[in-house]
Amino acid sequence: MAGSKELEIWFQDEARVGQKGSIEYVWAPIGSRPAMVRDNRHDSVHIFGAICPARGIAAGLIMPAVNTEAMNEHLKEISAQVATCAHCLLLCDGAGWHQRGERLIVPDNITLLSLPPYAPELNPMENVWDYLRGNKLSSLVWNSYQTMRDACKEAWNFIANDPERIKSIGTRDWTQVNV
Repeated sequence: MAGSKELEIWFQDEARVGQKGSIEYVWAPIGSRPAMVRDNRHDSVHIFGAICPARGIAAGLIMPAVNTEAMNEHLKEISAQVATCAHCLLLCDGAGWHQRGERLIVPDNITLLSLPPYAPELNPMENVWDYLRGNKLSSLVWNSYQTMRDACKEAWNFIANDPERIKSIGTRDWTQVNV
């Protein structure tokens, strides 16, 4: 990283979205039990997502599995979104496909920084997933893999096209860099 480059803080994570999804809380009168759909099939897709709260931008991919090859594609997508005059510090968890080595190809404009284990509260991407599950991806039954992918694409585009929401969900005081 060149000393004259600006530093962008990005957060990265993956979310599984599938037919056997979670049931979100809903408002209902006390003592009532509202009906809720739940699909018991097991097909799923994975959203690889990253946000830069300071710039209000996001980079995401929808993949059939989580592995190093999928992470390499996501790193390329993030790299393309980093400002030309900047270097990306990408905070991510310690998943096996995030491990540096010969199979993970990290672009020159990205440096990976692993968050401590068992500390999802440090990664604002967890809040993005909670928001999308609660508002766009819960209480749904998908008839095919393609409809599931389409729903994930629509949900991701919703968040990616809303810079103010990205800033609101992702900004943390401890990530502010003053150089």
